[in-house]
Amino acid sequence: MVKLHDMFPSFLAQVAVATALSSLASGLHAQVAPGGPFPSLAAAGLTGGTLPETAGSVLFVDFWASWCAPCKASFPAYSQLQADYSGRGLVIVAVSVDENPAAYAAFVAKLKPTFATLLDAKHTLVQEVQVPTMPTSYLVDRSGKVRFIHAGFHGQQTERELRREIDGLLGERQSAP
Repeated sequence: MVKLHDMFPSFLAQVAVATALSSLASGLHAQVAPGGPFPSLAAAGLTGGTLPETAGSVLFVDFWASWCAPCKASFPAYSQLQADYSGRGLVIVAVSVDENPAAYAAFVAKLKPTFATLLDAKHTLVQEVQVPTMPTSYLVDRSGKVRFIHAGFHGQQTERELRREIDGLLGERQSAP
């Protein structure tokens, strides 16, 4: 598991300052946690692809980077999840935190994921979510609540956990607004 502070020490210092200032200006900002809402993907200014429709779907959001070996290992598993579950209502969106659009594009071109990949080059969403490590993924239910968080990717163990959680979420009915 690659820690963000190992790869982007100056970026994380900037995030810490920005978070502190933001907290002072608008009250305390909590890290995204199970039971809470997941921030709007549409409002995050993501680039590099088309954001799929997510309303009423179970959403799997994965934060990754081109330099992250576990991220590279996770993409074939996520492509299989896409194949197995998209017809039942799962939407996968992989959000790159790469600062260099060329690194993002080369990674996507090489791995050819079957799910949506987008770039958060300005780190708007990653700062709002306060992603702790690369990769980190969030499973969001049909009503927009975060239900499960996975820090890191641990091969078949993570795949089994995700399948169990996705099956459960897809089996739930969407609650009325």
